[in-house]
Amino acid sequence: MTLRLYDTESRAVRDFEPLTPGQASVYLCGATVQGEPHVGHVRSGVAFDVLRRWLGAKGLDVLFVRNVTDIEDKILRKAAEAGRPWWEWASTYERAFNRAYDALGVLPPSVEPRATGHITQMIELIQRLIDAGHAYAADGDVYFDVLSYPEYGALSGHRIEDVHQGESAGLGKRDPRDFTLWKAEKPGEPSWPTPWGRGRPGWHLECSAMAGFYLGGTFDIHCGGMDLVFPHHENEMAQSRAVGDGFARYWLHNGWVTMGGEKMSKSLGNVLSIPNVLARVRPQELRYYLGSAHYRSMLEYSDDALAEAAAAYRGLESFVLKTRDRAGEVPVGAWTDAFAEALDDDLGVPKALAEIHRKRSEGNKALDNGDLDAAVQIASQIRSMLGILGVDPLDEHWGSTDDSGSAALAALDVLVGADLERRTTARVEKNWAVADEVRDRLAAAGVEVTDTPNGPEWSLKAGQ
Repeated sequence: MTLRLYDTESRAVRDFEPLTPGQASVYLCGATVQGEPHVGHVRSGVAFDVLRRWLGAKGLDVLFVRNVTDIEDKILRKAAEAGRPWWEWASTYERAFNRAYDALGVLPPSVEPRATGHITQMIELIQRLIDAGHAYAADGDVYFDVLSYPEYGALSGHRIEDVHQGESAGLGKRDPRDFTLWKAEKPGEPSWPTPWGRGRPGWHLECSAMAGFYLGGTFDIHCGGMDLVFPHHENEMAQSRAVGDGFARYWLHNGWVTMGGEKMSKSLGNVLSIPNVLARVRPQELRYYLGSAHYRSMLEYSDDALAEAAAAYRGLESFVLKTRDRAGEVPVGAWTDAFAEALDDDLGVPKALAEIHRKRSEGNKALDNGDLDAAVQIASQIRSMLGILGVDPLDEHWGSTDDSGSAALAALDVLVGADLERRTTARVEKNWAVADEVRDRLAAAGVEVTDTPNGPEWSLKAGQ
């Protein structure tokens, strides 16, 4: 079956036909390294790691570029507020993102370019846009002339009269719908020399320059979160195609991780940072959870849903380990036709997981009936399929397959949960003495409690 992917630009599921036979070129908008990554940040990394693994499994040589935005308004503001150099702030959180990706078994990209390392390519792209009549300089800033590009809005579906870039209008901006390619130097900010004066790049410009440099003017797939469709990806596509580049042939966008139906906020994101969540479940269990929903759907986070996903993964793991212990070895086998059909249908992971759990039920019956050969064959298939999803229990990345740590965390969650319920009841009854007693006991045990609109959340303090 041919791999079919939902393309945001055409708003249709299309057969994937690579530009170069035998090769797939993929660009993923990576992190803006402004703070500690939370589960919402890394969902795209997990979702499109499955895409990459499946492309490779189908015999394609995958060129996978994931950039780092290391110069941006939020980074400069947060670094200044903390009294730290912007480059040190960006490097600190770039390492934090890479630790999170590695912890969850996300394969390293073919290359991971930083925006600040590609200023030359950005300046060249700006000059091409000016020469083509699609950009203009004004007071040290350079803007893209949106009205000069009739196809603007093709990706997002925005009508030109409804466009709002979400950025302040510079003094020389001709139309508020135009977006900034280059920002004039400001006191205390980093800057680079250009023909239009010193300054720094606009966010949208960065990805076009890096994608073109590594993958060429036309490449196969551009990935990212659905919140990037407009204005970021719309502007990337406009500025690249305006100079004659084909740019991305397919656009894939993943859904948000939500809480209470809302996109995860910064305050809740701090509670659900990767280190905090990994104090409750193992990395492979968190990856299983983040990858279990269809990549285009919203994933509503809750502690219960995370615990259920972890338990489901442990059931698969338990069968593979039992079979290995009895047989001595379980090699990686071949996936089933049903699994392949699910992934070929726009990366249908939920259907793929249903097939894996169906095979586990067959395998457990084989073990119960003493048919070890059948159990080994099924466990081999499950290893293959879970490997595509990045959670093969016997993959050396996960190290020890002893799940005692996970069981201990699950037990701790039950005990802490009971205390939190007692604290909540005491607060409702205005019994502050009991509420304070519970809080102090948990704090003494190294458990940090944060009150959120969705109820109290707990995490182990660093070093616990």
